[in-house]
Amino acid sequence: MSRIEVIVNIIAPLEKVWDCWTQAEHVKHWNFASDDWHCPEAHNTLEEGKEFHYLMAAKDGSFSFDFWGTFTQIEPLKNLEITLGDGRQVSIHFIPEGEGVLIKESFEPENQNPTEMQHMGWQMILNNFKKYVEQLSA
Repeated sequence: MSRIEVIVNIIAPLEKVWDCWTQAEHVKHWNFASDDWHCPEAHNTLEEGKEFHYLMAAKDGSFSFDFWGTFTQIEPLKNLEITLGDGRQVSIHFIPEGEGVLIKESFEPENQNPTEMQHMGWQMILNNFKKYVEQLSA
């Protein structure tokens, strides 16, 4: 099955974009697809072979899950390769472009939800990330 790709252009310095993506204290502020969800807990060890764990939760308490994975390759300020807990592969590329950074994130889809829904959800999270970083950089 082919990968799904989501893209966003963020007007902020590369170092700020990288820090907001990789530091758990920032992840809690952007890692959700809609306003009725949040990420109340985020923990990671940004080292190859180490894990991240992000608690994704409905704000009304009706549902939550541990979104986790292992960092398999880290090129600071350039690229992250991740194996998710279910074995799917994710690649995140940080590409300096003009006054900002283009993020290209591609992932292997899961089998439970339509690919269009997965694309939309991951794109919404990426859009939240853009909004968060640009607010910090303003």
